[in-house]
Amino acid sequence: MGTIFIGNDHGGYTLKEALVAHLREKGYTVDDVGSYSEDIVRYPYYAAKVVQAVAPNPENRGILICSTGIGMSIIANKYKGIRAALCYSTYQARMTAAHNKSNILCLGGRCIGIFEAIDMVDAWLQTPYEGGRHDISLGLIDEAENVNFSAEQWNPD
Repeated sequence: MGTIFIGNDHGGYTLKEALVAHLREKGYTVDDVGSYSEDIVRYPYYAAKVVQAVAPNPENRGILICSTGIGMSIIANKYKGIRAALCYSTYQARMTAAHNKSNILCLGGRCIGIFEAIDMVDAWLQTPYEGGRHDISLGLIDEAENVNFSAEQWNPD
């Protein structure tokens, strides 16, 4: 595995600090792109830093944390090649790794506890992508991205 890039806004700062410590303790290479306090900031800036590190390198993974995780997931999924998943349970984190090959995990810093988040991140990082029938859906996502990031309109039929 490559580097885990992690970014947050003010609502995700506390959870981010706990996750960075946990991941480094487990031996992962972590690049904390900020923010570095609970001062109010705009989450799209931090999402862009993580996305730009993850999109070109399939070995890298990203974690984005805001108050709910919703804003981070919306902005991250605006970028081609990103499959950001907003999760609130370990089961969801495991399934998005296994079925969606998600490369960014979005979390709500004010919606889940630290221990649940640690379990979620561990499950997400340790669960391999299953491939097989899931490759069909990922191919359709790639097809839609290729059109939606061009001048054409995507028609799945």
